[in-house]
Amino acid sequence: MKLTRRDAVAALAAAGAGGLLARERLHGGGADSAETDENESSESTTLSETDTAMLAAVARAVYPSEVTGIEEFVETYSRGRIDRVRNDAYRGGVSEALEYVDDRARTWYGEPYLELDSETQASVLGEIGADRADPAPDGTDAERVRHFVVNEVLFALYASPTGGELVGLENPQGYPGGLDSYQRGPDA
Repeated sequence: MKLTRRDAVAALAAAGAGGLLARERLHGGGADSAETDENESSESTTLSETDTAMLAAVARAVYPSEVTGIEEFVETYSRGRIDRVRNDAYRGGVSEALEYVDDRARTWYGEPYLELDSETQASVLGEIGADRADPAPDGTDAERVRHFVVNEVLFALYASPTGGELVGLENPQGYPGGLDSYQRGPDA
């Protein structure tokens, strides 16, 4: 199943960031817009290219193998979710959690996370404990990785129409449609 930018925008709508994207389009702004509020620095609220690439790598490690188009999907979602929300604390949490993942990869495998094969990348997440940890923004390193990285990319997938189809959700949150499922009743 191929994820698209449209899927990313639908996931952003479910996350509450879709209105920001729509407002920017109406006012001529975009990912490359130079306009910022006077009190905000676009540099301080932007994920680095490395962070975005790492989010895509984590997504490849945790998404089902039949999903394709991950890089474009994750880039669109993460830029919309993190860059446009302009929440320094959240962006910082994502960056710090990704830095921890990269540090563990370098310590355990002698290479940056992005240079490891996908199987080893998944192993790093498992060894960190991100697959078992409860998500907590102020918790242990594993809980922070789960909250800021793993749950973020999983939410993006399953809030999108394509990701919802993958697990049998005809009408994921924030996506219009699904009248047939409402008419079938609970025993269908």
